[in-house]
Amino acid sequence: MTQDARFEDGAEAPLNLGAMDAEDLKVISSLVQDAVFPASEMRWEPKSGRFALLLNRVRWEDQGQGRHAPERVQSVLMFKTVQGVASQDVPKGDADTILSLLALGFEETDAPSGHLTLTLAGDGAIRLNVEAIEVTLKDVTRPYVAPSKKLPRHPD
Repeated sequence: MTQDARFEDGAEAPLNLGAMDAEDLKVISSLVQDAVFPASEMRWEPKSGRFALLLNRVRWEDQGQGRHAPERVQSVLMFKTVQGVASQDVPKGDADTILSLLALGFEETDAPSGHLTLTLAGDGAIRLNVEAIEVTLKDVTRPYVAPSKKLPRHPD
């Protein structure tokens, strides 16, 4: 009996990372740069203090980009200890609006609390008031070839 190959069996495993401080957050920010997601794929659960995005991120860590076209993978980006959410120029719940995540940033207010900002393309932003940095990034699908077959580029 044979079994199908699994993504986990390959040399490049899916990511499952956590951030507990500003330095860790920089690593996750670099991995979600240029991730895209429909506005309908944001969830805030006030009672549990969680905010999550289901996004399609570029596999910047992919060591095989010389052998194949650039890839994306669906990932869950989860924020815990969230006390409040505010946004600017972000349509909520619209499945036809695609947002692009540029960076994650943190501004401490009363240690370890602060504002965690998700900067979006087109001047949009989401600000999370958090008790502390507690962020996870977990790949939930197999990688797929990026539809453009190119890596995103930013003008200088």
